[in-house]
Amino acid sequence: MTVATLDPAPAPKKSSSLIVQVGVLLAMTGMAVGGGWFTGGYMRGEQAGETAKPEAHGAAAAGGHGDAAAAEGHATIIPLAPITTNLAQPVNTWLRMEVALVFEKAPSDPGLADTIHQDLLTYVRTLKLHQIEGASGFLHLRADLEERAQMRSDGAVQRILIRTLLLE
Repeated sequence: MTVATLDPAPAPKKSSSLIVQVGVLLAMTGMAVGGGWFTGGYMRGEQAGETAKPEAHGAAAAGGHGDAAAAEGHATIIPLAPITTNLAQPVNTWLRMEVALVFEKAPSDPGLADTIHQDLLTYVRTLKLHQIEGASGFLHLRADLEERAQMRSDGAVQRILIRTLLLE
């Protein structure tokens, strides 16, 4: 028989200690939380550390309603009748949209809202489904609707609020 010489096995390398691993994990977690907080603040348009203070409930009620509020510079919101129509392509896709118009002051022409409603209906009938898909499609739709409403009202409409948008 042959005699084998047994060399002692090399000692395994010491891995990083548990304390160092926990420290690195905590540092990376802190960086991720800080990055998320910074990105969230940037997307909302706030400066770092700035927080919005909620308005008191009584202050909104003290402002008044109706014509007095419009005379003081408050915006007037006029909801339009729901728009229900089919899209240009695909023809079997239906759209229902509830929209409200934001005026700087109450419009002098009572038929202006109806004129804008008919113009928006005509525009929506020309839409194709791929034009309004996704978040960017929604933003483009809102921008187009605001542009058409401002043209019809000679700039009296400040914004359009899309309250409901359903596709079937």
